[in-house]
Amino acid sequence: MKQIKSSSHGVYRLSYHLMLVTKYRRKSINIAMLENLRGILTDLCEKWGCVLLEFSGEADHVHMLFDTPPTVEPVKFVNNLKTVSSRLSRRDHAEHLAQFYRKPVLWTASYAIFTTGGAPLEVIKQYIIGQRRPSE
Repeated sequence: MKQIKSSSHGVYRLSYHLMLVTKYRRKSINIAMLENLRGILTDLCEKWGCVLLEFSGEADHVHMLFDTPPTVEPVKFVNNLKTVSSRLSRRDHAEHLAQFYRKPVLWTASYAIFTTGGAPLEVIKQYIIGQRRPSE
């Protein structure tokens, strides 16, 4: 069973699957960059109070699975991940990325983020429908 976390006023388990794509879908990520990105994203997750559960990618995109507390706004977190990882990757791999981009870019403006969880939505809907309603 997935570990449920708690705060002073509630319990939660918020997991997200995030996909970031390189600008123009160029195959600019090599193995050294991928490993560097893992470290950058792990550090950023810790700074935001999140936990990186899984990370991998291909030459033109990366996937990450992470847990976050309810106090973290996903859009702000993702924008910070993209900004910092792009800046640090361009700093650490400038010569390599110059082959693909003239301007200081790495990620496209878009991203994909999905919530993850244990039970399918239909199972949760049936559970809620099946609750005993109070009698009059």
